[in-house]
Amino acid sequence: MSQRSGNVIGVNAREWIEAYARRLDTAPPTAAEFAQVLDLAAEAAHSSERVAAPVACWLSARAGLPLEESIARAREVSGSPAGGSGEGSPS
Repeated sequence: MSQRSGNVIGVNAREWIEAYARRLDTAPPTAAEFAQVLDLAAEAAHSSERVAAPVACWLSARAGLPLEESIARAREVSGSPAGGSGEGSPS
């Protein structure tokens, strides 16, 4: 991992998330949680505009809801089937 002025550069998403989690003094998401966050973001982005994705994730965290419940509520807003797209799920 490269460093420049205390900033992490040239890293992949997981490495960046792990570094950010350390800065926040919290654990990074598990693989399942990571996939669920991506599912929530995909639901918002594909049902609206791309900018809805990060804000939907922020709202979920602010509400303190479990990711599964947040995804279900996002699908209610979108009118998507309960199974959803599963885009963030590992293959």
